[in-house]
Amino acid sequence: MDIDASRLQHLARPEGRLAYTDTGAGPLVVAVPGMGDLRSTYDALVPGLVAAGYRVVVTDLRGHGDSDTTFTTHGDVATGTDLVALVEHLDAGPAVLVGSSMGGSAAVWAAAERPDLVRGLVLVAPHLRELGTPAQLRINRLLYRVLFTRPWGAAAWAWLYTSMFAKGRKSLRHAEHVAQIRRSLADPAHLRSFRDLAVALDHSVIEPLVGRVQAPSLVVVGDLDPDFKDAGAELARMREALGGQELLVPGVGHYPQHQAPEVVTPAVLDFLVGLPAAGHDGADQRGARA
Repeated sequence: MDIDASRLQHLARPEGRLAYTDTGAGPLVVAVPGMGDLRSTYDALVPGLVAAGYRVVVTDLRGHGDSDTTFTTHGDVATGTDLVALVEHLDAGPAVLVGSSMGGSAAVWAAAERPDLVRGLVLVAPHLRELGTPAQLRINRLLYRVLFTRPWGAAAWAWLYTSMFAKGRKSLRHAEHVAQIRRSLADPAHLRSFRDLAVALDHSVIEPLVGRVQAPSLVVVGDLDPDFKDAGAELARMREALGGQELLVPGVGHYPQHQAPEVVTPAVLDFLVGLPAAGHDGADQRGARA
């Protein structure tokens, strides 16, 4: 089931508008993609959550998808502030935040800074610390400035998305999803925003905040994820740091939510059912699946 495009809405922020879809009714779940990805990364996850009795809001990152390309600040903290603003705007929290890759880092920032707004965290291939050395970061930023530019930038990211990051089995709609990403990045303004984000990313801002997170968490990592030298060991480290639950998904890379939704969706639903009551007026105590 695709997210109903007619439900596309926008949230005004100081530098532009964020696009989001709002589907279902019940306790609030807010999901955010990772760098260079789109809301449709959650298309295989949303239907199961909605059917189980949750309200699922999925937002595009700054300068990505249907969000404006007028933003000049990007990264974990900027995205974290956007999540906080979105939950406040929806006025249905506290919310469970679902974040993929740097979206997971941003969700951790939001949970640490505004625990009153965050009921739980589902972190898919998150970065809770900066794994690169300062020298590696400098080299990567130079590479991104060259790689993610016209006329080859959109094609380069589409190739990397498939060959490097989506290692292992592919979703049935993988080709469609990557084609959608490539079409989006064919727009110079979207490509610039993507490049600006890639250059700005530095996850060292997240590590000092992890110990402040009070919300229950589920960390999901694919065992072929190229971002981690040893995915299982990094997953265990993240789970221990957060004191939460973990799920290692075999045969997939950086995007378990759409590479293996038949594994991830039941795990997320089980996690949601086990959370304490939302405690918001008018919100169900938990999803219908409970």
